[in-house]
Amino acid sequence: MALVVQKYGGTSVGDVERIKNVARRVIASQKKGNDVVVVVSAIGGETDRLLELAHETADSPDEREVDVLISTGEQVSIALLAMALKSMGQDAQSFLGFQIPILTDSAYGKARISHIDSEKILEALKTGKVVVVAGFQGIDGDNSITTLGRGGSDTTAVAIAAALNADVCEIYTDVDGVYTTDPNVCERARKLNRISYEEMMEMASLGAKVLQIRSVAFAMRYNVPIHVRSSFNDQMGTLVCMEDKDMEKVLVSGVTYNIGEAKLTVTQVPDRPGIAAKLFGALADENVMVDMIIQNVSREGYTDVTFTVLKTDTSKAFAAAKKVAAEIKAGDVIIDEDIAKVSIVGTGMRSHWGVASSMFSALAKENINIQMISTSEIRISCVIESKYTELAVRALHDAFQLEKEQLQEEI
Repeated sequence: MALVVQKYGGTSVGDVERIKNVARRVIASQKKGNDVVVVVSAIGGETDRLLELAHETADSPDEREVDVLISTGEQVSIALLAMALKSMGQDAQSFLGFQIPILTDSAYGKARISHIDSEKILEALKTGKVVVVAGFQGIDGDNSITTLGRGGSDTTAVAIAAALNADVCEIYTDVDGVYTTDPNVCERARKLNRISYEEMMEMASLGAKVLQIRSVAFAMRYNVPIHVRSSFNDQMGTLVCMEDKDMEKVLVSGVTYNIGEAKLTVTQVPDRPGIAAKLFGALADENVMVDMIIQNVSREGYTDVTFTVLKTDTSKAFAAAKKVAAEIKAGDVIIDEDIAKVSIVGTGMRSHWGVASSMFSALAKENINIQMISTSEIRISCVIESKYTELAVRALHDAFQLEKEQLQEEI
């Protein structure tokens, strides 16, 4: 007998018939002798609808109350799924985040899980029930409802799998696995059978929407295998797991893109110790996540500092940067939202030279200018004009021949 955690996204539970299909899939797994815990998102589009209501009610709605509002979407879907399961003869019990409880910090809208009490889940499983858990939500130390941010149900599922020491966490979505790039952008994209946690985490952080980065971080930390599958067929998907020697042979595993970031530049920044700490400390105080950072060469004691943030954080980042700029007597703060970040990811990059040159050459061939560059051991990212996003993705996919299983030795 295995302990399986399954997660179904908003598309998978988009209407009553789809919820019934999920119930049938859950029962099929349970009949194989598995204990099954199901984590469910809100019905597709419901969270956006609730957010629209919040912003119609107030120009800047209170973040705590927004979390109270949008957490109700999952309450509907878990109740409906539990009802469907019971109507098919399978006993089930639903739980909201606070009922378990899933404990988080108080960063409303982007809370982080600190602890999950698994006792109630285990008790329900012992009685033969399927446990249905609301994704995306938890409760903080003041008993306030919190939400985990976009894609938070993935994080809920993997965190529960880690807390229960589950055998596998199956993430069911509207795609049938992890691809070398977005199939909607490049028709030659290929589904990967396996990918390492590290590569998947990089791809998730760089714009791949299959899994949320925090869920992959949880999985890697607690060695929880993730199986990404389609909720609309029974085909095998992509296994996200520990890196093995065969994975190391692959030079580049995928190309990602992200059009959800903005670039901010603080001009004429005094070039002296402590200034960068002051600027980025102010951003951290506003819970703004900074991605790429570039500081230009100092001239006559001044420099420009450029960084990228999520577009949803642009207003907060601009206000914080503007305040610091005034305090340190810097110049203006310039916003550019017309950017995209394209990246290549692969563990084989650790031991192979010339990858950056190949990437830059492929972009140059298409007359695509690079505005910013950042790297890690297994990733190279470039900021470009957003209008070139799809062209860049296809050019890089072709340059590294990702339509076939290209091995490092063949490059």
